Amino acid sequence: MSTSKRFVRLSLAAVLVSSCFASLSYASSHREAPRITATPKVDATDFYIFNSYEAGREDYVTLVANYMPLQDAYGGPNYFAFDPNALYEIHVDNDGDAEEDLTFQFQFAQALGSSGEGIALDIAGVSVPVPLKAVGPLSAADTSAANFAETYNVTLVQGDRRTGVKNTVTLTQGGGAELQKPFDYVGENTFGDATQYEAYLASLTASGEIYNDVTFTGCPANAAEGRVFVGQRKDSFAVNLGSIFDLVNFDPLNITDDVSNDQLADKNVSTIAIEVHKDCLTGNGNGVIGAWTAASLPQVSVINPTATFADPAVQGGAWTQVSRLSNPLVNEVVIGLPDKDLFNSSEPAQDGQFANYVTNPTLPAILNLLFNSGQEFGVADIAPQNFPRQDLIAAFLTGVAGVNQLMTVTPSEMLRLNTGVPATASGSQANLGIAAGDLAGFPNGRRPGDDVVDIALRAMMGAFCHAIPVDLNGDETLDDQDNLLLCGTTPEDSSAQAPAGTAGFLDGAPQNEGQFMASFPYLTTPIAGASN
Repeated sequence: MSTSKRFVRLSLAAVLVSSCFASLSYASSHREAPRITATPKVDATDFYIFNSYEAGREDYVTLVANYMPLQDAYGGPNYFAFDPNALYEIHVDNDGDAEEDLTFQFQFAQALGSSGEGIALDIAGVSVPVPLKAVGPLSAADTSAANFAETYNVTLVQGDRRTGVKNTVTLTQGGGAELQKPFDYVGENTFGDATQYEAYLASLTASGEIYNDVTFTGCPANAAEGRVFVGQRKDSFAVNLGSIFDLVNFDPLNITDDVSNDQLADKNVSTIAIEVHKDCLTGNGNGVIGAWTAASLPQVSVINPTATFADPAVQGGAWTQVSRLSNPLVNEVVIGLPDKDLFNSSEPAQDGQFANYVTNPTLPAILNLLFNSGQEFGVADIAPQNFPRQDLIAAFLTGVAGVNQLMTVTPSEMLRLNTGVPATASGSQANLGIAAGDLAGFPNGRRPGDDVVDIALRAMMGAFCHAIPVDLNGDETLDDQDNLLLCGTTPEDSSAQAPAGTAGFLDGAPQNEGQFMASFPYLTTPIAGASN
């Protein structure tokens, strides 16, 4: 029997076996869980949802999902293509049952240059395919030297992600459904400087911008127009990564913000971004939505022993979720090691099984062991003692009453956004979000400039147990009725329950809106793989 026939028979058998053992398969999401390191192309790194603050886009919401972490810009020669066998998704719940009401699905395809055969050179009368993905400069005027191309399609699903009504998202100009994903910024000799690279991106769209104008068929007629961007961007997350996971190898009370502390400053990511009209997202709810990103792979993959560009493996079986992300840092520092893979294969409606990690978190106890000598705060235990942690339940599982609770409150891990809260204009945003009185910031959604590491450290240590002045009723004055106090205690009890709650914990990696663009897709030009 030929190798190819054996390969097909083995593939079909594996697909049949997979249908019998679907319930036994678990995978993971993000690099914080053990198994995701084996599938980095579907590894979600960050998720954002916020009311658009680009001028003239006040009626829109931006959702951004980053994938493929720790990209070194020089990481050639194959760089960072999306997985053509994966299903990348952004889910939206608008009624509070912790189940998706809308899903935006992205699927990718790859092709070789020169009409799919690959560019070849005549070497002494022999036509030989080249080993590189580009054989010359690429520009807005000429992309003929490209030896590799990615395209993608977008589908809007209403209802259940697998059984709901599907509508193809199309280009507003021309109506086509196939969109082009630009090649990564491999370097200035290939693309020129950052301005020239962005011009190349714009040349691949029908809008004349680096994003595509699209029609989200299935949305209300007056809310169907939106935008889509897919491509490489500079990593939008700033974090003192290595030091944090070296048992917090810095003093979080005395470190100073400095870009040298951002250990992702020289990294890129692969971004999927959409801008959707609020009236499409909110449905019949109360204007608050929950959202998360996920990626799935076919349950079975069989390696082709005679692999080709088109068929390195055969995939089969049901879509199986291998990545999930909404609020930042949840799986890194909240979910226990035995359950990290389970968390990432679960859906928000199943999050009751992880409740203890939020109501009785371990990170504050670890920080207490590492830093509290009994001298800094004059108490034996700086970890908050308000169990169960109602402040964390509100921030991460239910939303904050009067701020970002959905119509129905189902405890679940989602980013929640009140679409009725006006966006804070660029130049006026507080990078500590609600903790600094900016109602349009994290945890009411998440903007690129929100310093979620500092916020998460402070929230874990009880920041939301202490009164935070926020103009909840919108009367442009701050009074006692406007104070957030999520522990359910009086201000007098806060110091006893969370003695370190007002401390300015930080990781020293600066994060603010000034590091980003003020318009869609907000994330900035990726770092070039090489400079001239």
